[in-house]
Amino acid sequence: MAITHATDQNFTAETNEGVVLVDFWAPWCGPCKMIAPVLEELDSDMGDKVKIVKLDVDENQETAGKFGVMSIPTLLVMKNGEQVDKIVGFQPKEALAEALNKHL
Repeated sequence: MAITHATDQNFTAETNEGVVLVDFWAPWCGPCKMIAPVLEELDSDMGDKVKIVKLDVDENQETAGKFGVMSIPTLLVMKNGEQVDKIVGFQPKEALAEALNKHL
């Protein structure tokens, strides 16, 4: 499954079914650029079980505010529309996979 991009308008629709990893990021954020290839690898490994969604916090401040995102990258694990985990900052692929596997 390909990584999708969410907006304030479609966030609920993108995250309401199954396990979804949401990456709150911005184009100017160095650690966000570092985690992007990690998310691509994770999508290759787990894309059949987990959906990965990216949300640009500069363009979608309403959703970022709703989830209390204060620093980026912040990654939320959503299960059927409910937040079940929160990871702040760069993480290696193994740590992200472990966090996701807990909710599958």
